[in-house]
Amino acid sequence: MNTPVSFAQEQHPDFKNTLHNRVNEYFSENGISKHHTPGMLTKTAVMLLLYLTPFVVILTISMPVWVAMLLFFIMGVGVAGIGMSVMHDANHAGYSDNQKVNRWMGLTMNLIGADAYNWKIKHNKLHHVFTNIYGKDEDINSRAILRFAFAAPLKKHHKYQYIYAWFFYSLMSLSMIFGDIRKRITYRKKGITHISPATYRRSLAWLVTSKTLYFAIIIGLPVAFTSLLWWQVLLGFFIMHLTAGTILSLIFQMAHVVEGPEQILPDENGKMPDSLLVHQLKTTSDFSRNNKILSWFVGGLNFQVEHHLFPRICHVHYPAISKIVEKTTREFNMPYHVYDHFGDAFRSHFRTLTKLGRVKI
Repeated sequence: MNTPVSFAQEQHPDFKNTLHNRVNEYFSENGISKHHTPGMLTKTAVMLLLYLTPFVVILTISMPVWVAMLLFFIMGVGVAGIGMSVMHDANHAGYSDNQKVNRWMGLTMNLIGADAYNWKIKHNKLHHVFTNIYGKDEDINSRAILRFAFAAPLKKHHKYQYIYAWFFYSLMSLSMIFGDIRKRITYRKKGITHISPATYRRSLAWLVTSKTLYFAIIIGLPVAFTSLLWWQVLLGFFIMHLTAGTILSLIFQMAHVVEGPEQILPDENGKMPDSLLVHQLKTTSDFSRNNKILSWFVGGLNFQVEHHLFPRICHVHYPAISKIVEKTTREFNMPYHVYDHFGDAFRSHFRTLTKLGRVKI
């Protein structure tokens, strides 16, 4: 879809003003920052240690291969935790009110093998603005043999995607790591990035350098300094990223590719029927809001409605904000999608995935 997309003028100014005023009052009345808290700093340390500690143990202690594979699995959990709970807030400028802190914490994306710059384009510029719009939101564009949008071409093999999708979900982390350089070039060719040629060359050089360092450390060091054979190190590497990919895919899919959230298309002139705020409400869903353990680990990504409305607010505040958002949407008769339990959202995603494999709308 090459036609520029534009949203309608703000349709419900009273709702928008009331919602923003109530959220601002929550922070002012409680005397708290919209950014990180001591608990967020603790979580950051835990997630980084979950990733780095097993790696240090692998490098320094001789162990059976199966123990090393278990440690690589734990690293995969850490990769997902960093991506959801640390990098995500930072690259939305929501981790801190200091932009240097946000930049450095955002670079934890590169620490786990992917690229922060690409992610900000894909997620902040495309997904958050064009949520669930086929052809614009890369998260629902068709990938490999998966179909996530009803407007996408329907192929015979899609009928079985509810069976094979789970394997491809596990490849999410790997696809980012190995596809970043191509994606950087593609974004440039499509005109999505608007930086000078010199800046672009520097960014590409940095991307290649960071990738080289990542592979030299995460694969090269275990091969050089442990008793693990090269293929065992590669196996551990893939275990780590398949674990992370599975976790990340499931959490992100529960928020948009479920029953309730809509997939709205612009008209032939690229005009959307709703304002951006209403569009976010129509295309996003919360789930498992009362599951404190899940909420802690996934960085509040189960509060996707709140995140899409207030992406620059640190996720530790979403549980409290969700009460304000739900109350205000009900008062103004605005859409608010929520699944009480993860199982409910998971089953809804399964049904949606099955329908996507059989129905063209």
